[in-house]
Amino acid sequence: MKRFASFDGVGIAYDVLGAGPAVLMHHGFASSSATNWVRPGVAAAVAGAGYSVILIDARGHGESDKPHEPAAYADGAMVRDVRELLDVLGLDSVNVVGYSMGAYVAMSLAPVEPRVRSLVLGGAGLNQTIRRPEYMTRIADALEATDPVTITDATARAFRNFADATGSDRLALAAVRRGDGPPQTLESLRSIAVPTLVVNGEEDALVNGTKSLADVIPNARLVSVPGNHLSAVVKLEFRQAIVTFLDGL
Repeated sequence: MKRFASFDGVGIAYDVLGAGPAVLMHHGFASSSATNWVRPGVAAAVAGAGYSVILIDARGHGESDKPHEPAAYADGAMVRDVRELLDVLGLDSVNVVGYSMGAYVAMSLAPVEPRVRSLVLGGAGLNQTIRRPEYMTRIADALEATDPVTITDATARAFRNFADATGSDRLALAAVRRGDGPPQTLESLRSIAVPTLVVNGEEDALVNGTKSLADVIPNARLVSVPGNHLSAVVKLEFRQAIVTFLDGL
């Protein structure tokens, strides 16, 4: 992957596939572009449909730098990284596809970035979008735990297990959670003015309020596909929903 130095000097890895209208893909927490988009065939499907696919590894993830200080992730750092990348690539228009954490980054990006033309929000629900600080703290504590057996919170334990399975830098991920900025508000979601697709797995028990999220965002619609929070991205229906939405713009 290529790299650029973001606003604070943190190195961010990215890649570009295909040619055509730009589609930036932002992956989920404890994942990477390779895990979330390349291996499941999503990136290839979108590029094959005539789009330029921009893959970004979020700070703390994949091939990007992984600071262990929460301050490195504060104040919308991931949103700023995306805006810096748009500058690096000289783009004046982009469609943004985000999954889980990447969807929340996309929701924060759209109201402040006029170059965003549309959003695809995967693995996201209203309950997690308007999230409480203690929820993030529980996940950070689980990531920092020496022995995962001591983790009693089921959701936090699931995040820890996934981080271990992907070989992630757990201290960097804990810093991501501790440095997270303020949650979304209903007002900020209602300010999203671009066409939006909310697409989630029918068996996704990790997120709640997917229909409510689509109801709150103007000009949004909901599509359900087979699978849970981890498996939905590998389903043919998931990538087909993205391509159909993009083609319809």
